[in-house]
Amino acid sequence: MALRTCRGRRPLPRAMAAPLAAVLLCAGSACVLKKPPDAAAIKEQALPGVDTPASWSSVEARVGAIAGNWVEGFNDPLLTAAVKEAIARNADLRLGAARVLEAQYVARLAGANLYPSADLIARGGGKMSGDSSGLKGAAFVVAWELDLWGRVRYGRAAAVADAAAAQADFNFARQSIAATVAKTWFMTAEASLQAEVARGTIRDSEQLLQLAETRARVGVGNDEEVFVARANVGTYRDSLRQIELARSDSIRALEILLGRYPAGAVAVTAKLPDQPAAIPAGLPSELLERRPDVIAAERRIAAAFNRRQEARAARLPQISLTAGVNTISSELFVLQERDNPVWSAGARLLVPVFRGGALKTQVDIRTAEQEQAVAAYASIGLRAFGEVENALAAEIAARDREQILTQTLTDFRGALQVVNKQFEVGKTDLRFVTQRQLATNAAQSALVRVQAEQRIQRVNLHLALGGDFASPQQPQP
Repeated sequence: MALRTCRGRRPLPRAMAAPLAAVLLCAGSACVLKKPPDAAAIKEQALPGVDTPASWSSVEARVGAIAGNWVEGFNDPLLTAAVKEAIARNADLRLGAARVLEAQYVARLAGANLYPSADLIARGGGKMSGDSSGLKGAAFVVAWELDLWGRVRYGRAAAVADAAAAQADFNFARQSIAATVAKTWFMTAEASLQAEVARGTIRDSEQLLQLAETRARVGVGNDEEVFVARANVGTYRDSLRQIELARSDSIRALEILLGRYPAGAVAVTAKLPDQPAAIPAGLPSELLERRPDVIAAERRIAAAFNRRQEARAARLPQISLTAGVNTISSELFVLQERDNPVWSAGARLLVPVFRGGALKTQVDIRTAEQEQAVAAYASIGLRAFGEVENALAAEIAARDREQILTQTLTDFRGALQVVNKQFEVGKTDLRFVTQRQLATNAAQSALVRVQAEQRIQRVNLHLALGGDFASPQQPQP
């Protein structure tokens, strides 16, 4: 350690000019940070064998800008209000917002070492000195580590990238919560419609029971038909009870998403909203630049890259500059050869010589972490492509199935009317009527399920494409 000192009461001795000049010279000549790989380089490294097609596999996928505020597209004010309430009150989102703030504060803290640190030390005389020496005085010390090789700046860049990843995770969590609210809403509405189907089936089966009892009483039927008809009524009532339980479970799950107590009291529209028109799906090449979870994975690669560079810079010499002024006196004795105040300036050089391979191993660890981040990006990117393709295919299949089941339900209802008339005049038995009734009920239930599935897959498509439902709210430190 080299130390240059000058005594006197002058405001700032010339002896400090050299260290200050050295600070400016070193700061100006500090190394330029290497930039992390950009999106194109990351994609080439992470997905070397993946050829992104010019369009989605679905021939019906429209090209165009991704639509925002997709919740409004369902034209259900209650659903829109529920999504807004979940965004404002959901406990998981509040946790995510706090994590974003924490990451931003960490990034701010990581940059603090780029600036000089200043400390003031004071000591009182007499009894306040604590050792009865009577010494009293004060010292003001300034220290600054010259970030010649970028170690501190790489650390700050890594923390900033982590904060950006946390923000992207939060944005994706908001989208996921909104999507989960919408899908739970649709499942609750579906349960209400399924309950109506079950109640209608119960009414029909009760009429069949009455008819079977009448036929048995007049001698046209028999007791077996009565028992079968009564058993069918019980089976349908049990199905209704299961549907009602499933609906109440969905409502409680929805209330938890909304940040409410799960009392099963939230009002949900008892019908499915109209299916919005087909939406533009954009281009596959744009997906990785838009989805928040992919963006978060990309930022984590940047963070890992910067931490690797930070570990490499830690193997190089460290230079710190110090400057200070102090004054000291005593009430008990006279200090010899002491001028007040005393100015001082100096520098410290730290050169890592032998650390048992710890510094190199730290570089190896950071390199492995970077490789993990690249692999995670590949996994998330491939999953993103798969989710879009699956959602497009599932929505198209659900729409085609809706057309098929609509016609199937019409045919079953026609067949049921025919066999009911045949049963009334004694041309067929109750078992045949029951089979037609079960088939009609199953077709109607399947139609309701497919209609709900269409809307759920539309939500999945919006989520897979990275389309937001509103402008994201970014926590600020």
